[in-house]
Parts: sequence; structure tokens; C-alpha cells
Amino acid sequence: MSTHHPIAIIGAGLGGLMLARVLHVNGIESAVFDLDASPTARTQGGMLDLHVESGQAALRAAGLYDEFRDLVFRGGEATRILDKHGVVRFAEEDHGDGSGESDRPEVNRRSLRDLLLGSLPAGTVRWAAKVVAARSLGDGRHEVVLADGNRFSTDLLVGADGAWSRVRSLVSDAKPLYCGLSFVELSLEDADKRHPAASALVGQGMMFALGDSKGFLGHRDPDGSLHVYAALLADEGWSTSGEIDFADTDKAKVALAEYFSDWHEDLLRLITDADGALVPRPIHALPVDHQWDRVPGVTLVGDAAHLMSPFAGEGANLAMQDGAELATALAANPDRPENALSQYEAALFPRSQAAAAQSADGLLLCFNPDSPQGLLDFFNSIPG
Repeated sequence: MSTHHPIAIIGAGLGGLMLARVLHVNGIESAVFDLDASPTARTQGGMLDLHVESGQAALRAAGLYDEFRDLVFRGGEATRILDKHGVVRFAEEDHGDGSGESDRPEVNRRSLRDLLLGSLPAGTVRWAAKVVAARSLGDGRHEVVLADGNRFSTDLLVGADGAWSRVRSLVSDAKPLYCGLSFVELSLEDADKRHPAASALVGQGMMFALGDSKGFLGHRDPDGSLHVYAALLADEGWSTSGEIDFADTDKAKVALAEYFSDWHEDLLRLITDADGALVPRPIHALPVDHQWDRVPGVTLVGDAAHLMSPFAGEGANLAMQDGAELATALAANPDRPENALSQYEAALFPRSQAAAAQSADGLLLCFNPDSPQGLLDFFNSIPG
């Protein structure tokens, strides 16, 4: 069956949902297609810090800022940097006033996504709608084919479909490249009671434990659990090489802990005492200077446009800003969508390239033989 949607958004992540929401606020209908079977089919990651000029500005444009403030994790902006011996080398408390008003308040990604989903008219998001192909029909229109055999046409196709975007190939040949760093995702539940040593290490907000070009990145979630990533420089196929059998959690813990065998025992317990499976996450990024020539009737937002490593804290913020700014441009140019896309991309490219460069530099800052000194120098250089 073939239908037509004036605006089709592929991907119900933060960027795609923000685009749909701000369009809705401006009286413009859109259809969102997502490959997941439901909103709860996958975990959504941990905490995000939302920046005034990007993520928070997008929420204001969406008319959701007050609701967002109710979701802020008070105390979540605290930061700790440790060395491999468990020595605290830097500690900064959350300086917020308790109102949720700050430059970079912390919020749970799932809660934020649920807020956006709940702000859309029923039926806006089509679940279990995996895109398998997209092609130009000419005159700026495109046809999209779904895995179930259904297809639809659209006047404006927006790829908000993440790192491995299907839509990206319509505008760019670029593909994500491995950054040389792999994470292993870990969780420790009910940390204060069940994992007090780990709870003390991580503190109330974000923790970096770095040394020897590897380390642990952890943060506390509002439900009292700890979300931790063990990180190390490794070959691209490391997580699938069989060196660690991630299907056997007990054996995987032993094998991963070997990489940190000379680290403080409390840091090692972040691995050995973890609850549930260990999940490998190789880190990929698009080229820092990624951009494309204007292609009628199609554009990208979020990771589809500018996938980068997490070491600038910009990915989610930029995705939301992308969605809000694209929607605003479309609303301001109701009869000239190509003008709106040109305006949007002219602002998108320089800001995403600056953030991607910052992210690449941040990775090198954290994972080098001198770590954590580089990160310490960075935080100590920030005016108080």
C-alpha cells in the first residue's frame, strides 16, 4: 500500500521528536517512522546535560521548558575526577540553587524522550516501521519502502535515523568511522544499599576515573542506580573478536577486569559487581567536516547528520537544536521549503563541525598515557 505524507521524519529519537513537536506547535503535521516495535523496546541510555543555547533553547521553542524543569535531576551536575588508584584529583559539587535553573542541568534521556512523545498528537509516531530503502521521485519528492512491504511518498524526507542512517545516502557518501575507543556498558542497581563503595566513587553526578589511556566513566541516575562505561583503546573488531565472550557475563567480567588488573580494587568492583549483562559499545563518528550539497526535498538531523563521540556532551543537544531550528525554518517559509532547508543547513554545518572537532579533541584529552592530567588541566582552567 502506498500513501503520501507531506513531511516524513525517519527516527523517533530526540532530534526527530523535537522536529515533530515544534512543527506541531506551529500547526504543521508530520509523520514519524521508527523501527522499534514500541517506545519501550530499547533502553535509552543514561543522563544528559542540556545546554542553554541548544537543548534548553529547543525545549523553549517546543513549549516544554517548564515540564522539562520538573524532570531535572537535582545534584546531577556534580563532577569527580579520579586516577587509577582511586584518588580523587578533582571534585566539584552541583552549584544549582535547587530550582533546576542552570547552564547544564542533568535529565534522564528516557524521561526527556517520554516528554516529547507525550507532547505529540496520537498516531504521529508509527512504530515497527523499519525503512529498508528510499529513492528520489524527482521534483524534491521521495519514496520510502518499509520492511513490511508498505511504502509511502513524501514532499520532505528528514533523516533522524541515527548513526547508521538509511536516509543519509541520499545526500552523502560518508559513513561512520571507528574512533579507536570502545566502551563496555555496565549498571549497578540500588547503589547506596547494594554497592556502597561504587556509590561513594561515583558521587552524586558524573565521575571520570582515568589512567593509562583507559578508564571508567560513570554517573548516578535518579532511580539510585549507577550507569558506568569501562573504556579502553582497542582495535575495531575487539568487541566481536571472541577475546571476551560477552554472551557469558561471568566470564566477560573476569576478562574485562584483566585490562584493569593494577587499578584500585573499588574501581575493579565497578566491573565485577555489575548487575546484568555487559554490553560492548564501539565508538564511531562521522568525519569532522561532514556536510553535503543541497538535495531537494531531503535533509538530516542529529546523529544522521553529525555523529560524534560523547566527549563534548553535544550529541543530544545538537539533535534537539537541529529539530527545533529546522521546524522553525519550515514554519517561516511555508511556501518555500527549499529556502527553509538551505537556511537550516547553513547554520547546521558550522556548528556541528565545531562540536565534532571539540568531541575529537575531548577523546584525546581523556585517553592518553598522561591521563587524567589533561582533563584535570581542562577543568582547572575553567573560571570559577
